[in-house]
Amino acid sequence: MRSRFPQLGLPVSAIVLLALLAVPRVVAHDLDLVGPAVNLVLVFAPLVIWLVVVLAKRVPSPIVTLAAIGLAYGVFLAIGHQVLWTWAVDEEPRLGGNLADAPDAVQALVVRGFAVVSSIVTGLLVGVAVGIVAWLITRARSGWGEDPIQGGK
Repeated sequence: MRSRFPQLGLPVSAIVLLALLAVPRVVAHDLDLVGPAVNLVLVFAPLVIWLVVVLAKRVPSPIVTLAAIGLAYGVFLAIGHQVLWTWAVDEEPRLGGNLADAPDAVQALVVRGFAVVSSIVTGLLVGVAVGIVAWLITRARSGWGEDPIQGGK
């Protein structure tokens, strides 16, 4: 079956499944379920798996593929943080300055809205960072003077 997005080099289902590997860390972090050592594993193990899969599959553009995985992860991160918000936040954040007197609903909308955007951007940036590492490894494997995709300069 052909992918709707051949430039990704992986089916969309694989992108989503790889992104879901990072979700346990969101839950464990927000609910404070694990110590620092386990948290470290939950942070980096999914990223290493993303990297290994993308390198093994020799996708056309590791940065694009991993950015897509990161974007999907960012969406899951945003959803997870919103669902677990009441357990993760001891006291509702309040806005200051001109918005300090805004109604609670407006404050919650602004704070949670920024949390959603922040989660998505964070996921995307993590994906791009891992993509750059994958791209560098791909370039090093194929020789710096050659394009790893085209096979030449």
